[in-house]
Amino acid sequence: MSDCFQGAGIAFDLDGTLVDTAPDLVRALNEVVAADGLENVALDDVRAMVGRGARVLIERAYSAQNRKIDSSTVDARVADFIEVYRAGIADLSRPFDGGIDVLKHLKSRGARLSICTNKPSELADALLETLELTDYFERIIGPDRTQAKKPDAAHFWSAVSDAGPNLALIGDSITDAACGKAAGIPCVILTHGYSEIPHDALGADAVLDDFKNLPDTLEKLWRDR
Repeated sequence: MSDCFQGAGIAFDLDGTLVDTAPDLVRALNEVVAADGLENVALDDVRAMVGRGARVLIERAYSAQNRKIDSSTVDARVADFIEVYRAGIADLSRPFDGGIDVLKHLKSRGARLSICTNKPSELADALLETLELTDYFERIIGPDRTQAKKPDAAHFWSAVSDAGPNLALIGDSITDAACGKAAGIPCVILTHGYSEIPHDALGADAVLDDFKNLPDTLEKLWRDR
């Protein structure tokens, strides 16, 4: 009997799914907003919003401290944020527990792995390279390397290319769950990630508290489809 992982296309979200990037994103956020005299933003206050992008993080930081900011200033702060973040992209970021072991396991069984992230591709490339994760993936597809970003199904198909027949998207947010539904493939949500909505309410095919349970969960999802 052939292994169900042989040739399977498994696309992973990056921030909040594979790597805990929130500490570095908040580090960059606080350095940028300090220029306008804002107090530091607590990590726990913004962890759930990380998936919404730099612009939302910045706007909410100002709003939370009752400070108004116009659109042109937000644009400037976003540019500053990206520069500061890139300069120390993995100073504090680390893979989530069990993630690397799972990647090794999936690769050993013949799975074809990719990254499907709304993070700009150059930042995704830099993060994965710094953390020595690049070689696990056939493709790293940010929004600028596809026709339309998640939750559009085109992003997923760009990531998995011609892999299959078994396919899956692994993520942590409503964007990932919606992308999986749009593509008509299983989506597995990891609860260690970043979501403003309870993970159980995202409508994913499976919700996991532990990375190590991913292979068995995928086998079951594919078998039951």
